Amino acid sequence: MADLLRICTAGSVDDGKSTLIGRLLYDSRGVYEDQVKSVEAASKNRTAGPIDFSLFTDGLRAEREQGITIDVAYRYFATARRKFILADTPGHEQYTRNMATGASTAEVAILLVDARHGVRTQTQRHARIASLLGIKHFVLAVNKMDLVDFDRSVFDRICNEFVGLTGGAHVAPIPMSALDGDNVITTSDRTPWYQGVSLLEHLETVTIDHDEAQGEFRMPVQLVLRPDHEFRGYAGQIVAGSLSPGDTVSVWPSGLSSRVTRIVTWDGDLDKAHAPMSVTVVLDDELDISRGDVLATGAPHVGRRFTANLVWMDERPLDPHRLYLAKHNTRIVTAEVDRAMSLNEISVATVSTSQPLVFDPYDDNRSTGSFVLIDPATNFTAGAGMIVRQVRDHDSPAAGAMAERIAAAARSASTHADAVEAVRRVLDELLT
Repeated sequence: MADLLRICTAGSVDDGKSTLIGRLLYDSRGVYEDQVKSVEAASKNRTAGPIDFSLFTDGLRAEREQGITIDVAYRYFATARRKFILADTPGHEQYTRNMATGASTAEVAILLVDARHGVRTQTQRHARIASLLGIKHFVLAVNKMDLVDFDRSVFDRICNEFVGLTGGAHVAPIPMSALDGDNVITTSDRTPWYQGVSLLEHLETVTIDHDEAQGEFRMPVQLVLRPDHEFRGYAGQIVAGSLSPGDTVSVWPSGLSSRVTRIVTWDGDLDKAHAPMSVTVVLDDELDISRGDVLATGAPHVGRRFTANLVWMDERPLDPHRLYLAKHNTRIVTAEVDRAMSLNEISVATVSTSQPLVFDPYDDNRSTGSFVLIDPATNFTAGAGMIVRQVRDHDSPAAGAMAERIAAAARSASTHADAVEAVRRVLDELLT
């Protein structure tokens, strides 16, 4: 069975992102006949040739009138070797927030550069956002090479300009003409000096490390299921690692532990579950667990303060004196940010939350390391954050987690004597 690859495009305005995706879909037979007829009819009064490939993704009236991409357009197609989901994201600075949204789930980013203009400020911004979002594979698509007579020196100069923009990510540079199809589906005779593969062949063969099932187990609890008095299960999606009956997991932020007795699904119990499966976990002990708690192995970070790379998406500037809502997996808490930011700004900030969050650095886990900030007055998604590290100070989040763990141990006991014994065991564990 062919695996799935998620791709996004990025770059400056008029670099040819929508045209490239349209050409890729058209030449790989990834569009239906009625779509082709519709685009052919809409292309008659345009200057892009007999068919304007950008119209396969630019469907909004404002996009077609202005010739720019405004919203993120998703397209699906498949070849014999792989399935693809393509996200065509805007290049205009005004819509950088939409680009961040499209790139948030991508595994490969195609960064287009107009061969006539080279690497521009917006290209640098998009490369930085894609890197912050954890994308490890980039295609440097030097487009419109036909307008510079396929000059190799132009291509080499742009490749040199791009060095260092994506950190340690893998970059595959490809010279191309999206309008004419050079090096899009097959290699072109007009670039005899280029020894690499076409864009499609690269996308079909690039190796992506799908490591969600590796590492420590993490499952944010979405729902507590009690269909009858005999069953208590905790439902959610596994975002990292794997789990089997008999394994011991901890419940955070309380830190209490229990043994897994069953892994339940609609199709029956499982002997093993792994990311990104959605399951219901049954534990041996009746612990105080609710939506927003996290079942985990190992030691995730638990805290109220952390530094994060923050992308601000709201036209209303970030006010460090205002409270926002931070949505982190299945938990929503109030939060403050220590600095002001404006629309499309990217910065490192310290976030303080009213309740402890259970997280990992974004570099270790994209699910438990990401969050969004919501304006409580408008419910608008105002910012997106990638956690860098925990911040500890005199008001230590660890102390709060210990207090919650002790309180949870006491609440789970059925008698006063059991509560005293449970608290004693937790204190012994914490102090030894």
